[in-house]
Amino acid sequence: MSSSAEFRARLDELYSAFDYPESAFDPIQVVRRYGHVADREIIAFIAAGLAFGRVASVVASVEAVCEVLGPSPAARVRSFEPERDGAALLPLVHRWIRGRDLVALLWMLRQMLDEAGSLEAYFARGWSADAPDVAEALESFSTRARALDLTRAYGRGLTGAKVPGVFFFFSRPSSGGACKRLNLFLRWMVRTDGVDPGGWQTPLPSQLVIPLDTHTIRVGHCLRLTTRASPGWKMAAEITSALRTIERDDPVRYDFSLCHLSMMGACGYHATQRDTQCPLRGLCRPGRPKRRT
Repeated sequence: MSSSAEFRARLDELYSAFDYPESAFDPIQVVRRYGHVADREIIAFIAAGLAFGRVASVVASVEAVCEVLGPSPAARVRSFEPERDGAALLPLVHRWIRGRDLVALLWMLRQMLDEAGSLEAYFARGWSADAPDVAEALESFSTRARALDLTRAYGRGLTGAKVPGVFFFFSRPSSGGACKRLNLFLRWMVRTDGVDPGGWQTPLPSQLVIPLDTHTIRVGHCLRLTTRASPGWKMAAEITSALRTIERDDPVRYDFSLCHLSMMGACGYHATQRDTQCPLRGLCRPGRPKRRT
């Protein structure tokens, strides 16, 4: 294993190569359009929640919701009435998310704004500056969100035996899942650099957890940031912990660059190309390691 100083230097080189607004096609490009934090947090939450599937499809779906919300998303959400305003969302579909689920999401976001004034304030009610990471805050946020009234959004289609589709936007660490989309939302809103626009004061950058997806898993294995076989919160926390030894105050600083390194096909983990195209060659070990669950 290379020294931590060399590892940090090489990661910083990769970070710098991606640290500008148009470095890669990504939903964050839509989020960055919004100069007011009140608007940005709304669009960021929707964009992160829909960030699964092909990037082009994700961006198209986010753009469709933005068109419905208009130039002032926060104001539109504050006045959102499912019966009056929901019709414009009903034709929208993103993978298994249906228009009715988006109606429910905007109705939930309105209730959060009515209760706390902003999404940040609503989230912060479950946050502690002393917590090691955002696990407890996310658990509290999603649990409180899931308890909000959904009757006006789903009507008779909501039964006690059926899990509402909108709950997909509000995952919880206690389920074992990685909460990728919520962690992505937090990265966008908490960090500030050439990619992430920031705007929130809580939680702290040091508390963020990496948004775990196929690409970060691949690079995480190749760089030996994790030896776990099962994707989930434990793997996300382990990768974050490894990155925290490199950058204590901002462990997810390298997320965008590492993810897009894999997305552009440069990572040779368990592939015949191995590290021939990887800018981190010499640090990575593209063979498959022994892993634990």
